[in-house]
Amino acid sequence: MTSPIPPRDDLLWQQVHWLGVIASAGSLTAAAQRLGVSKAAVSQHLALLERRVGVPLVRRTTRALRLTEAGQGLVDDTVPAFAQIAHGVAAAHELAQAPRGLVRVTAPVALGRQHIAPHLLDFLRRYPDIRVELELSDRLVNLPQEGFDLAIRHVAAPPDSTVAWKLCATRSLLVAANGYLRRRGAPQHPDDLAGHDCLTYLRPGAAVWMFERANEAGGTSQTEGQPERVRVTVRGSLRANTTEVLREALLAGLGIALVPDFSVAKPRNMQRLQQVLPDWKPVGFFGDSIYAIRPWSPSAPRAVQLVVEHLRTALAGGFARLGLE
Repeated sequence: MTSPIPPRDDLLWQQVHWLGVIASAGSLTAAAQRLGVSKAAVSQHLALLERRVGVPLVRRTTRALRLTEAGQGLVDDTVPAFAQIAHGVAAAHELAQAPRGLVRVTAPVALGRQHIAPHLLDFLRRYPDIRVELELSDRLVNLPQEGFDLAIRHVAAPPDSTVAWKLCATRSLLVAANGYLRRRGAPQHPDDLAGHDCLTYLRPGAAVWMFERANEAGGTSQTEGQPERVRVTVRGSLRANTTEVLREALLAGLGIALVPDFSVAKPRNMQRLQQVLPDWKPVGFFGDSIYAIRPWSPSAPRAVQLVVEHLRTALAGGFARLGLE
């Protein structure tokens, strides 16, 4: 039996890589075309690799080329490593270039119009070679099927099947216009909401609101180890599938609404809306964090990473300072 030849690293890695290309291409001729070398060169290096390992790696017939068990094992063990090397080289090359490319983003209407879009304008001025497509919709899109790179969503926890970056915290607020409260009176307990005009989100279960009594520290008070909770069924003259419409109805004095803080965070709203039942915390409705969510992949393109970094910096303060009366 022929003794294995001591490997020269400078050629060994090339020969192992070429074996993977042969396996993928299915023939020496096709592998040579992919590698940009002659068929004779591929055949010669394959023979040298087989001499090094001491066993045949490829079984040749007049009609086909197949890997032996040893050849298939070597390919299975090394192809992922070569793919990782290629990815690393591409990533290093990308860092050396001006960031460019298309990033498709989806976001809720109110959050997108009032906060994401203005920050993206700043981003595009900073990175003129990056293009952004922003689709605003309150529906939950299927990111891979619809070709989106990022979804900006307010959720309690992102799906396990995604890559997610937390951008900032958010909270749900029960609010009404000052004029409505002067006309109808302010509710003193969540149960009082059953007798008020309540503006609700258009989704299943949206007419049932749940509250926990908040303590002085901003948490929730406990009753026999459990938070004190109240559930109330509400009704009103308007239901809508975007909180932006609910906000406009609030400003028109049509009722009380449960909305995320970002939807009432514009200066013109702060002087006309008032928080209702501040001693009670709405729970289980909107998420408490805003995330940038991406379909799972080992890494994200540089342009996508830059969008996420920009939004995370821009939204770092959240929406806590609403100035509500």
